[in-house]
Amino acid sequence: MDSHVKIIGILYLVFSILGIIGALVLFLTLNLIGQFIDDSEVVAILSIVATVVATVMAVCSVPGIIAGWGLLKYQEWARILTIILSALNILNFPFGTALGIYAIWALVQPETIDLFGSAAPNIQSR
Repeated sequence: MDSHVKIIGILYLVFSILGIIGALVLFLTLNLIGQFIDDSEVVAILSIVATVVATVMAVCSVPGIIAGWGLLKYQEWARILTIILSALNILNFPFGTALGIYAIWALVQPETIDLFGSAAPNIQSR
């Protein structure tokens, strides 16, 4: 189960970093489109929408980065956070659904729970 935990941690890091990159691309794209519009009211609205949506996307990605990092360090709080994020991710079809189901399955196994207990320091020292 050690390899499952590492895979889930890496996947959460990758998907969350991609979420932040997507937020940045969306922000820059919408503001770039605003440069080609002559109506100042439309530009202002577009800028506000770009800022709000990109901020929400970036803020929603941060817990995944924290959870992924914590899983790689075998922190019990990260296992719990990842289970919660995975339950929410199930609604994010199709990749979030697959990741959510896989993560919940792997993180509730008794062998995985033992990894986050007293045996965790032995795994990190390898």
